[in-house]
Amino acid sequence: MKLIDKIAADKSSHPFYTFEFFPPRTDQGFENLIARISRLCTLNPLAISITWGAGGSTRERSLELAGLTQTEYGVDTVLHLTCTNMEQGMVNDALRSAKARGIQNILALRGDPPRGQEEWIPIDPRFQHAIDLVKFIRSSPEFSPEFCIGVAAYPDGHTDSHLDEDTELTYLKEKVDAGADFIVTQLFYDVDRFFQWLKKVREKGITVPVIPGIMPIQTYSSFLRLTKLCGTRVPQYILDALGSISHDDQLVKDYGVKLAVDMIQRLTKNGDVPGVHFCTLNLEKSVQRVLEFLQWTGVAAPVHNRLIAETPGYNPPPSIDTSDLLVTPVTATNSATLGLANIPPTETEAGRGELNNAATWDDFPNGRFGDFKSPAFGNQDPWGGPALRNDEVSQWGHPKTLDDLTQLFLDHLHSKISTTPFSPTPLSPESLMILPHLEKLTKRGWWTVGSQPAVDGASSADEVFGWGPRSGYVFQKGFVEFFCSAEDVDVIERRVEERGKGWVHWFAGDVKGECRGNVPENDRNAVTWGVFPGQEIAQTTIIEKESFLSWKEEAFSIWSDWASFYRPGSEERKLLEGVRDERWLVSIVHHDYRNTEALWTFLFEEP
Repeated sequence: MKLIDKIAADKSSHPFYTFEFFPPRTDQGFENLIARISRLCTLNPLAISITWGAGGSTRERSLELAGLTQTEYGVDTVLHLTCTNMEQGMVNDALRSAKARGIQNILALRGDPPRGQEEWIPIDPRFQHAIDLVKFIRSSPEFSPEFCIGVAAYPDGHTDSHLDEDTELTYLKEKVDAGADFIVTQLFYDVDRFFQWLKKVREKGITVPVIPGIMPIQTYSSFLRLTKLCGTRVPQYILDALGSISHDDQLVKDYGVKLAVDMIQRLTKNGDVPGVHFCTLNLEKSVQRVLEFLQWTGVAAPVHNRLIAETPGYNPPPSIDTSDLLVTPVTATNSATLGLANIPPTETEAGRGELNNAATWDDFPNGRFGDFKSPAFGNQDPWGGPALRNDEVSQWGHPKTLDDLTQLFLDHLHSKISTTPFSPTPLSPESLMILPHLEKLTKRGWWTVGSQPAVDGASSADEVFGWGPRSGYVFQKGFVEFFCSAEDVDVIERRVEERGKGWVHWFAGDVKGECRGNVPENDRNAVTWGVFPGQEIAQTTIIEKESFLSWKEEAFSIWSDWASFYRPGSEERKLLEGVRDERWLVSIVHHDYRNTEALWTFLFEEP
């Protein structure tokens, strides 16, 4: 059924909600996402949506996933479709494939913007903006009767646009006038600003439903990454609250649930917003808790008014009248029912993996290497946007030589620049503890893109190393990732064979698909784990071949994306594409976590 018709016919006692998922990178993640979607569909969403990678990079996965949810689960599905940088004919093929699968809803997006614009020629000149896709569908006798069309809007401004708000709203009006039936917004956290923006939307004469995008905060690091990627303006009170609990992943998740509940209650209080769109990031627990707390799922809740449980770091927005808030102290008898204060046992049983409770694979995703069997493994920008932004690239200047690149990575280590293409934030506090080692590797021309020091039983409340519930202990094996030459890979391989003594495992891969290393087939290295009272050991960072290959593919695509910001034929572009084609990505783990210098001694000690 078309979403616009479902919205008009919805007679629920509460606002509607939709869920968004992305196609996982791995076969195991895809299979397990199907089970996760099945569980979430019991919450009766009005529809679900499936994202589409920029340039059609996830075309087959997106269509397969959308077809399964539409036909096998009977849930009306919205297929995201980006139109720029798509090969000639791919848009037609995608629409026909969607139609054949019974999909009647399309979210029309521009996708990855052009690079090297002086010489840029659209692969398919019909599609340069989202409005071109809307017009194409509406002008087609084959497609127009079949599809309800949604478009995106950006209450905080589009990350890749320097247009003023009024001009952006004019373009939004043009997309609606061209035939869009509904609007879904990018995620945001400033509700007051959203209402100001919505008022301007209506003043422009836009009358179609506007569905706000809500993303419950999962971890502090993913929150920082996604809000930066999406250009989200975050109110200071949220930043202050998260800053005070950033070292405790459980408190961050709890805060994210409470904040989402509060935002949704404010957004839907006066009927200006008919429903909300959850950016799930393929995670289920927080979304389920939000809906249960709102009492939108039929699950009994202890109170009928807004409830703020006592959680460290949470304060309602300063603009809210708190006179009607019911603050419920946490007791032994009500904590499990509330689901928002002391977390019930199933919520904190993180990392139990495929042998036990699949829902807890990714409660505490800690770093790039989670469990590759998780549906949420390797999530990126949910709407297929660029990995890099113009303002970031300008910070990196115009590298023309290998020495320029070495200096760029050193500048990041020394905090002279805040990011690199592979590190979207400044150096972390734990990386600062191994700074001399990272500096030595980088000066050698081994450009580091990931690392962690060895840790032997730090408190889970430690401000640098802590994560998960308090009253526990966390452990880390030292590991480091870097780019180096093929000759250097040969040196590393010999060193592991001669001096690794069974303590060192490594992988190395290039853009052509070759992979080397000494990890036995199907073996998995847990490099971060936690021990908490009354729980099984939680393994949050796992390095094995499948996850390394997935990250390798992404890492080399970053070199391509970075190169595309420079004109074809330029020295910068030749350098970056040459690095992509010739260098190797290496990952080394030392298993002696009790010796903080073991990894570095192995790497630097003279024969």
